[in-house]
Amino acid sequence: MNAKREVLIDSAIVVTNEIISHIGQFDEIHRLFPDIATIGDSSSVITPGYINAHQHLTADRLIRSAIPDTISSNEAIFDWIVPIHAQITTNDDFLSATASLVEAVTNGVTFTLEAGTVANPHEVVRAFNNVGARGTVSRWGWDIGDGPQTGTTSEVLAKQLALLTEVNDHTAQPLVRAWVSLVGHDLMSDELVVKASQLARDHNTHITFHISPHSGDVESYLRRTGNRPLVHLAKLGVLGDHVLLAHAVHIDDAEVDEILRTRTAVVSCPWAYLRLAQGITGFGRHAQLAKNGARIALGCDSENAGDAIDMLRTASLFVGLTRDSALDPQIASAYDALELITIRGAQAIGMDHLIGSLEVGKRADVVVHQTNGPQWTPLSPDPILQLIWASDGRSVSDVVINGRQVVRGGVCTSVDQTALRAEVAARGRQLLANLGKG
Repeated sequence: MNAKREVLIDSAIVVTNEIISHIGQFDEIHRLFPDIATIGDSSSVITPGYINAHQHLTADRLIRSAIPDTISSNEAIFDWIVPIHAQITTNDDFLSATASLVEAVTNGVTFTLEAGTVANPHEVVRAFNNVGARGTVSRWGWDIGDGPQTGTTSEVLAKQLALLTEVNDHTAQPLVRAWVSLVGHDLMSDELVVKASQLARDHNTHITFHISPHSGDVESYLRRTGNRPLVHLAKLGVLGDHVLLAHAVHIDDAEVDEILRTRTAVVSCPWAYLRLAQGITGFGRHAQLAKNGARIALGCDSENAGDAIDMLRTASLFVGLTRDSALDPQIASAYDALELITIRGAQAIGMDHLIGSLEVGKRADVVVHQTNGPQWTPLSPDPILQLIWASDGRSVSDVVINGRQVVRGGVCTSVDQTALRAEVAARGRQLLANLGKG
């Protein structure tokens, strides 16, 4: 995923500490480093680590795929998720985040952009460090309406600032950075979103929030401001290259123009929109944004909206929808799909100088796919075609993050997965029973 889209054959990557230090032909590398341990073999496919730019790490995991798919998204949120969050303990957030991140790394996801912790972001940081995954953490904020962690504008901003200071100024957190995060929608006052955006700028970080996954945000903003959401936010000076919009499905031409003009990034979670029937096939503009040079990343959302944490599955769906909606097989390819979850995803979140491609000097986030499974039989002359259209995260055998091997033989090396599975299952049953949904 370098600028030339090179596919290197019979090659090797050398990891020194946390950095990619050498790339070259295997025989040459082996002569230089005859005694170094080797991960993978001549049949392996090696890629950069995958970037998941929108993932809810708390609560949903504990009741994974339990919310019915025959109800509206509003019912799912207010009859299920909000009451579940009301029960969540500090340990629940650690447990949920750990389980999600274990699935992520075993599917080759080396960077997870957490979509906003409702209660205990420090437990999410602990989970990142426990698993050995790279990513961001943030604290949800909203100052309109009722719900978990609602506060005044000043209270929300104070909590955002505290997390930025504690995480980003802490030298013991090499893998995790804090972002500013608001719930978004129309649950943030103009004062809050303006000041939160400026807070991110002032602290050399980013801000993310949800906007327009369905038509409700559009209707609310038009009623309140007379403008569509992104037009209104652009007028406030909120948008910019430090902003990552989650979803932005129901947008019009004027909003597309503002995204492009301000270099604001957008993360698309296509499985979630299909799962929740939010209208991506009828209203989505993500393909148009990508075609016009917008900064686009992909995400998996939550385990009751998208459910699986598998970026290969997500990338193939996004590109498939793009090709089909345009009736054009040349508009996007398997190569575009892989770029969206590697280098282009890294560009969207402002981290392409560190991650997203296998290049000397970048952080050693590396994924090894074994090709002995049925999805790789017979081997294609183009491994990227086969990786995107035929395979998924189940072919991942080994993962290195920041120079440390965190997956070996398809198993996360840092967590007892048997014990974790039992604890998650037991807690999930208890939460559902308390909700009367067991």
